[in-house]
Amino acid sequence: MKKQPERPVLITDAARSQEDQLRSRQLRYVTMMGIRAGCLILGAVLISAEAPLLPLWLILCAAGMVFLPWAAVLIANDRPPKSKAHPPAPQPQSTPRALDEAADQPTPPRTIDVEP
Repeated sequence: MKKQPERPVLITDAARSQEDQLRSRQLRYVTMMGIRAGCLILGAVLISAEAPLLPLWLILCAAGMVFLPWAAVLIANDRPPKSKAHPPAPQPQSTPRALDEAADQPTPPRTIDVEP
């Protein structure tokens, strides 16, 4: 049997890479969709087996089949929250300072003559 190489020890507090985050979100999504498929199969088995409290079980399976896709998409599209150790990059000002100064000075009205 081959020995698995040991994972390196994490010595930084840097955020996880985008690829790692994407991979973990994909795994969560696939897991939740697998549970949804399991709810569908379980519902079919319960109907054929005529289980006791069948309406209750079918309602629970149907709720899982409706709720899980919604939750899976939300979780898959979510990113980890920004930490205080890694603040967001500073955003540029909406208007340059020169434009603000020019806006403070009144502009003379422009007159356009049609006749020469």
